[in-house]
Amino acid sequence: IRRPPRSTPKPSSAASDVYKRQAIAGCQSKVPSFSGEKAFTHLVNQCDFGPRNPGSDGHKNALKYFMEVMTPLADTVYTQSFTETMPRTNQKVGMNNVIARFNIGAKKQIMISAHWDTRPWGDRGSSVMERQTPILGANDGASGVAVILELARILKRNPPALGVNLVLFDAEDYGNSGDSWSYCKGSQYFAKNLPIPIPDYAINLDMVGDANLNIYIERYSYKQNPQLVMELWEKAEELNLTGFKKMAYYTIFDDHVPLYEIAGIPAVDIIDFDYPDEKTNYHHTHNDVVENCSPQSLWQVGTLMVHHIYDR
Repeated sequence: IRRPPRSTPKPSSAASDVYKRQAIAGCQSKVPSFSGEKAFTHLVNQCDFGPRNPGSDGHKNALKYFMEVMTPLADTVYTQSFTETMPRTNQKVGMNNVIARFNIGAKKQIMISAHWDTRPWGDRGSSVMERQTPILGANDGASGVAVILELARILKRNPPALGVNLVLFDAEDYGNSGDSWSYCKGSQYFAKNLPIPIPDYAINLDMVGDANLNIYIERYSYKQNPQLVMELWEKAEELNLTGFKKMAYYTIFDDHVPLYEIAGIPAVDIIDFDYPDEKTNYHHTHNDVVENCSPQSLWQVGTLMVHHIYDR
């Protein structure tokens, strides 16, 4: 991950409650309402399992939870299993991507993804002990998954006109710092062994639960699919979703990069990498907890997703 320079000062976050803007989302009856509270419940439920680093009990229990939630909702749900060798321990661990498909027969197919594993080490922690123990991952892992699980409920109740593939990637977050391709193992395996017909494009959700939400345009995303980036951020502006900032900022190696580089899927990343801000960073620390996340932030991202799916 690298941070490029920018010429525009970073604006402060909006002080108003974004829930006041739900009326905007609801004014078009064909677009279902997204519940930030229901999504937040999924975030809390994941964190109740503890850290979900590969090979842990929390990892196993979370996978069971995802299957229990999505199996009654989607047209089809299945796992894509693979094995990876963990860094530091050299232990071989079984991994699983989770795929839930809606409207399989539609000509147009899109994909919305997130990673569900959590960092095995809080390597940005302030103590030696913290830097060697797994983090809870309320934002970095649970938040994107929480949005997707609530989307699954909505898609079941409101069958979409296009095909929607919800994908949860495993093994995104146990790589070695400084080696980008040691991360995102689940999306790399997915891209090399596509378990679905290649979608028209993909939207990846990562670190979207920050209570101080500021989602800038990620630079790889704009390079890979500039049209989709502008469509999403302009829709967010139209809906007055104030957490979205229509300005390019970080260049981030995330699951959207292997999708494009390996499988040719023009993928974009929706990510708030300043968690919670530029001065204080909870990313890969033991401060990545439920208390630092917000249902309002999940509502903003989920609302953009339902408008993208249904407002056509």
